Amino acid sequence: MKIEIQPAKTEDGEELTELRVDAMRESLEAVGRFEPKRARERFLNSFDPKITFRVLSGSRLIGFYALQERESYLWLDHFYIAASLHGRGFGSQVMEIIKNIARSRKKSIRLGALKESRANAFYRRHGFVEKERKEWDIYYDWSAN
Repeated sequence: MKIEIQPAKTEDGEELTELRVDAMRESLEAVGRFEPKRARERFLNSFDPKITFRVLSGSRLIGFYALQERESYLWLDHFYIAASLHGRGFGSQVMEIIKNIARSRKKSIRLGALKESRANAFYRRHGFVEKERKEWDIYYDWSAN
């Protein structure tokens, strides 16, 4: 299915929060840290519509990502696809868009993923290389070179 990317607006915060909580539920439950109220507050406190992009299929919101430009790389702060759509190729389509942005800016991409998340396998399949492990997260880099 075809996707469309749109810039987020301030009023999108609640809808994006709900999608994020739903998408992260399985991973957070796996590490015993699923607290919906905390997850909502954490996201809303840092939500920046200037770097956030909605992913739509038709007119339906199916995901979003936040991509922040840093001096020498792009930081992929959030990347979520609705849990009911995992494994259908939407994430791969969005990742190719993000990689093309990085290529056009001649920058690498960095991100972090929760240790027990299935997202780790997704990122490795897409050429991300593990760089560091911390208590809860694994950090990755991707470079077009």
